[in-house]
Amino acid sequence: MKKQYTAEFKAQVVKEFLRERKTLSQLAAEYGVHQTVIADWRDIALKGLPGLFEKGRSDLEAERGVHDRQLGELYAEIGRLATQVSWLEKKSWHPR
Repeated sequence: MKKQYTAEFKAQVVKEFLRERKTLSQLAAEYGVHQTVIADWRDIALKGLPGLFEKGRSDLEAERGVHDRQLGELYAEIGRLATQVSWLEKKSWHPR
């Protein structure tokens, strides 16, 4: 089973790596994470840095867009299901 690490753990390891006080192999041994995984985390962190300094674009706005899209999809699904239930109720009604 693949190990999963928290974002806080990854950030801590990357910060240690960027401080350059310990070698990559020392950090890998200390944290029990393979060297290539730490290097990948560093690359991801460095790619994301410019976004932290952009004005007007925040993670909150991106999350709001995702939330609105998901909300629309859920309302559409509710509409489809309500239509199906209504149709089934009409078809299953038997006069006595």
